[in-house]
Amino acid sequence: MSQIRAAKHLGQHFLHERGVIDRIVAAISPKAGEHIVEIGPGTGVLTRALLQAGAHVTAIEIDERCWPVLEDMSTQFDNRLSIHKGDALQAFGKAVPVAGLKVVGNLPYNVGTEMVAQLVQMTPTTAEMTFMLQKEVVERICAVPDTRDWGRLGVLCDLYCNRQDLFDVSPGAFTPPPKVMSSVVRLTPLPAMREAVDIRKLDTLLRLVFTQRRKMLRSVLKGHITEATMESLGITPTDRAEVLTTAQFCALANSL
Repeated sequence: MSQIRAAKHLGQHFLHERGVIDRIVAAISPKAGEHIVEIGPGTGVLTRALLQAGAHVTAIEIDERCWPVLEDMSTQFDNRLSIHKGDALQAFGKAVPVAGLKVVGNLPYNVGTEMVAQLVQMTPTTAEMTFMLQKEVVERICAVPDTRDWGRLGVLCDLYCNRQDLFDVSPGAFTPPPKVMSSVVRLTPLPAMREAVDIRKLDTLLRLVFTQRRKMLRSVLKGHITEATMESLGITPTDRAEVLTTAQFCALANSL
């Protein structure tokens, strides 16, 4: 393993446990010749396993300390590893060579939530996404209505994808060990969004109602959507945001 120390400001925790790496690779199921985009490869432990399976990997890495390690790995695997140096969200569109790719990664703890929220909106370019994140983030990704974890992230992921919480990963699998459990999640994009909606309006609505999730909808949405409009959509104005379904949020957003 490389002696690069994880950078706290980048939210890095480097995976090292072989059994966990093997389980993640099995979940990704890489095929020889297949193109895979890896976000945040770090020192390349997952990258190497994907290359050993015969895949072509585009690795997006912001940490310049990791670049020489990845460049050396590329020469070991007949240049089947391409390295894109920069921020994943800013670089994703430029770094992706073709549409319909698998996207994988051990996402940084400090930006993982927003990264997933934005990546699911790029689903026309992806075939499947497999990520490792904090367990609490995966619980929010896979949440259902009328639960404490249901919120903006769950609605956006449900709108675009089928969601599957695959397995948990203990802190000891990482260097340095995080203070919380991690989980691996699979997001499989739908052929089309579950509901037709203006995504900008929906995101504005979700941010508004879930920052005040304990308030009644009629209070949070006062001045934005009338109670009569809510009732016409089959939504009870005295309900709270956490009980609404993805379809109901889309209906509300379309009435803004």
